[in-house]
Amino acid sequence: MNVPDLICEAIAGRRMISFAYKGSVRTVEPYILGYGEAGELVLSAVQRSGGSGVGFRTFLVEELGPLSVSDKGFHRDHPDYRPGDAFFVRVVCKVEAR
Repeated sequence: MNVPDLICEAIAGRRMISFAYKGSVRTVEPYILGYGEAGELVLSAVQRSGGSGVGFRTFLVEELGPLSVSDKGFHRDHPDYRPGDAFFVRVVCKVEAR
């Protein structure tokens, strides 16, 4: 399965993912996978560990290292989640707001 498919599977199941990015392993709650204005594929996710601390971050999918989908889930929508985020020109998949 390719990386975008794995991310969409994790989003659909509300499961956390881990990957290497810019020198550290990140664990995130994935919320949106889509394309930015420049045509780049981007993941918007809540970082739970690794990198620069906790909170919403964007990650260029082409720069993600090996990715694994966890059995650990997340159940609530993050208060900063914006399903209609204007950053994305085209959304591939996203968490359906509850």
